[in-house]
Amino acid sequence: MASAQQIVVVGAGVSGLTSAVRLAEAGWPVRVWTAALPQQTTSKVAGAVWLPPRPAGRAGDTLEWTEHSLRVFGELANDPDSGVQLAPALAAGELTAAEAMSSAAALIPGLRPADPSDLPEGFGNGFRATLPMIDMPHYLDYLTRRLAAAGGDIEVHPVRSLAEAADAAPIVVNCTGLAAGQLTGDETVRPLFGQHVVLTNPGLRQLFLEIDGGPEWTCYFPHPQRVVCGGVSVAGRWDTAADHAVTERILRRCRQIEPRLAEAEVIEIITGLRPDRPTVRVEAEPLGRARCIHNYGHGGNGVTLSWGCARDVVRLVGQGAARRRGR
Repeated sequence: MASAQQIVVVGAGVSGLTSAVRLAEAGWPVRVWTAALPQQTTSKVAGAVWLPPRPAGRAGDTLEWTEHSLRVFGELANDPDSGVQLAPALAAGELTAAEAMSSAAALIPGLRPADPSDLPEGFGNGFRATLPMIDMPHYLDYLTRRLAAAGGDIEVHPVRSLAEAADAAPIVVNCTGLAAGQLTGDETVRPLFGQHVVLTNPGLRQLFLEIDGGPEWTCYFPHPQRVVCGGVSVAGRWDTAADHAVTERILRRCRQIEPRLAEAEVIEIITGLRPDRPTVRVEAEPLGRARCIHNYGHGGNGVTLSWGCARDVVRLVGQGAARRRGR
C-alpha cells in the first residue's frame, strides 16, 4: 500500500495500540496521537486476563471479537517478549444455565468442573480452565515496539476534537476510551472505577476469579514478578483516588482465598476508569471530508476484545479505501 493514505489513531491504550499495529502491519502509514503515553493509560492498570464478556449488545460481534483475540493471544504466549502466558485458572461461583451452555463458554480452553475439594471454603461450585493472562506494563511495551517495527510512531498530542485529527489525515481511528464520550457527544459512555492492589509474587502460578455480578469480587492474577489483586467496579465515579477501605477488603478477601499472599508485600495501589458503554462501538462515519472509524466503549473487556476489534478496524478502513478508488 505504498500509496495508502495517512491514518491518525487517537488513543494509545490497548485498543489504540492494537488497532495501530494491525493497520501498520497491513501497510498503512500510521501515527498515534495520544494525551498519555501507553504506560500512563488506563490499560496499564488492568489485571489482565482474556475471558468472554457476559452477554450484552452485539452478541454475535462480541463473540467473534473474543474468539479472534483468543487465537492471537494463544500465538503471543509462544513469544516470551510479549508478556502473555497461558495460565491455569480456577473460577469459583455459579454460572447460570444459559451462561454454562453459551457459545462464549464453549470458547474457554479446557473448561471443566473443578473438584469440590479444590474450591475455597464457602464456594460450592467452580471451574478450571487455561486462560491467556497478560502482564500489561510488559505487554504495552511489546505493542509499542511492534508498532515501531512496522513503521508507526506515537506522539503526545492531546486533541480537543476529532476534527483536529481529521485536518491532519483523511482517516481517523477513534480509540479514546472514556474521552470518546465528550469527543463524540456520546452520552452513553460512563466511567467504571476500578482498583487493584499489587503484591510481590510468593510463587503463585494459578489465577483465581470469583464468578459474581456484584460491584466487588475476589480475583488475583499472578504475573512473574507481581500479583494483581482485585476487584471492584463503581459506576459513575470520576475520582481516581485510591480508597483505603477498598484496599483492605481486597487484601482480606484475596488472602483468605490464598494464604500465601499474607506474607506478600504491597508494591502499589493502582486505580483506573474503565470506559463503559451499553454496547461496544466499532463502526465508520464521515468526519467532515475525512472518515472516522470508532473503536471504543469496551468497559472492562478492552484486552479480551482488542485483537478482534482491531481486525474490524482494518476491514472498515479497507472498505472506505475501496469505495474511494471506485468513484
